Amino acid sequence: MTTVLITHPAFLEHDTGEHHPERPDRMRAIDKALSAAVFDELFHRDAPLREDDKTYIAMTHGPAHLANVTAAIEHIDGGARHVDSDTVASAGTWEAARRAVGAGLDAVDLVMEGKVTNAFCQVRPPGHHAESNRAMGFCFFNNIAIAAHYARAKYGAERVAVVDFDVHHGNGTQEIFWSDKDLFYGSTHQMPLFPGTGALNETGVGNIFNAPLRSGDGREAFEEAFRSRILTPLHNFSPDVLLISAGFDAHQRDPLAGLELVEEDFRWATEALAEMARRHAKGRIVSMLEGGYDLKGLALSTAAHVKALLDADV
Repeated sequence: MTTVLITHPAFLEHDTGEHHPERPDRMRAIDKALSAAVFDELFHRDAPLREDDKTYIAMTHGPAHLANVTAAIEHIDGGARHVDSDTVASAGTWEAARRAVGAGLDAVDLVMEGKVTNAFCQVRPPGHHAESNRAMGFCFFNNIAIAAHYARAKYGAERVAVVDFDVHHGNGTQEIFWSDKDLFYGSTHQMPLFPGTGALNETGVGNIFNAPLRSGDGREAFEEAFRSRILTPLHNFSPDVLLISAGFDAHQRDPLAGLELVEEDFRWATEALAEMARRHAKGRIVSMLEGGYDLKGLALSTAAHVKALLDADV
């Protein structure tokens, strides 16, 4: 039993243009960090193009969103196409977006079938801002929500949880999960900040748990919010499988936000979630990369996160 790293060179071909924060260099920075000897035990796997991916995209988003995104980005011969002001597609985006979804599906297969303990999907474009019928915030398909629905449809998981520590609230995952009591969404994030959602009173059907933080908050505020607003209800929910939206833009180096976390904070959060997964979900975790735009902060934080996954004791 081990940790699997799922990624693919195609993620470098999603070209968002000069000066865009969600850029291919993010993958290169993580590749370098995870090439250290301490990660030799990682099991590596290519993110696949799956024949069934569109079935589960449509299950989560609906056929209309799948059709709209397909029409917008499947055939781009050159240059960039803007879906909105900051969500950009290129000729390589369609394959990358499908492989990002495929990575989540593959990870669910591996953890639910007991072939690995947990998985980290090093993917782009990210997903947690994509709503059921809207691409936005660098995101086309909601990779983590699709993986959650797949775990339920394919493996009969009765309770599936997503915990999101990206600095930006995962409005898309919240919207998709909103009315389903058997899907848990918990998020720490900075407010006010894009996308403007994530208030304490946004609770769905008692399955949404937001823990907004203020600019300048650091370890103490983060840990208190994570324990009280995320871990306690997650324990009560008792998930069959735990998914993580692993954004590292709450790092103090990140240019897009104002929280003061460091890589040690992401290690602590990962260890806390691994313990929750051990108690309730046979250790099963699927983690998917979301944000993180300072390359050094991203590399250090991802390394801390993946090392905690490797060290998780089931």
